[in-house]
Amino acid sequence: MEKKPSSKRKRAKRLKSQNKKLRHEKDDSAAVEEVDERQEEGKEEPSASAFAKRTKSQGFSKSSTFLDKMKARLSGGHFRMINEKLYTCTGKEALDYFKEDPALFNVYHAGYQEQMSHWPEQPVNIIIKWLKNGSPFLVVADFGCGDARLAKNVENKVFSLDLVSNDPSVIACDMSKTPLDTSVIDVAVFCLSLMGTNFASYLKEAHRVLKPGGWLLIAEVKSRFDPNTGGADPKKFSKAVCELGFTSELKDFSNKMFILLYFKKKDKQNPNRKEIEWPELKPCLYKRR
Repeated sequence: MEKKPSSKRKRAKRLKSQNKKLRHEKDDSAAVEEVDERQEEGKEEPSASAFAKRTKSQGFSKSSTFLDKMKARLSGGHFRMINEKLYTCTGKEALDYFKEDPALFNVYHAGYQEQMSHWPEQPVNIIIKWLKNGSPFLVVADFGCGDARLAKNVENKVFSLDLVSNDPSVIACDMSKTPLDTSVIDVAVFCLSLMGTNFASYLKEAHRVLKPGGWLLIAEVKSRFDPNTGGADPKKFSKAVCELGFTSELKDFSNKMFILLYFKKKDKQNPNRKEIEWPELKPCLYKRR
């Protein structure tokens, strides 16, 4: 007769089976937890990545705006520094200054263009219009031409003169000692360019290169010719120019930002000309915006 397993053996067998089952459940649970963790990590990564992208995008936008403002402020500061120097030194000193670091010329003109963008009207455009209404055969000398905008917008032959030449059409020179021959120019232009402390020598050079009957056009910041704010008396300035050998043809004070003065070189010059008393032109210093 077959013996039945004792209750003790049954109990041991049952416990062994339960322990095996528990081990399988723990392994399965751990495997599930590991998979869940991986899935969660997978979920978190794109979520964090998306958040980072959004934050980066927003941060980049704010950072870009901030950097642009800082660059503009630094650029504006450099422009004001260079501008002040040009108004308070001689033409030769300015020429040497830019020879040492030609890149400063670009900084200056970038700042100059930014300042001009706030003006409702540009004096160079009025001069361009004046030339277009005249003969295209008039030869022009643009003293302090900058980006040679005048030459690019008229049919006339234009000698573009400035301290630095970044354009093959621009002649780099001291405005008081240009390479132009005597009495070869029909129109001499100074558009916001009477900047040096020796500005009178620029006008003397313009007188030298102009033909008899030639035109001298001067556009300058209005405040420089306002005696109430420390500027020169425009009458005294015109008188000095006339004593140089010109006649005053027209004075235009209609624009709130600048004045325009038109002179013509006399056909006959006074060989016994006395020493001219030139009024001081105050520097045009731009305020920080």
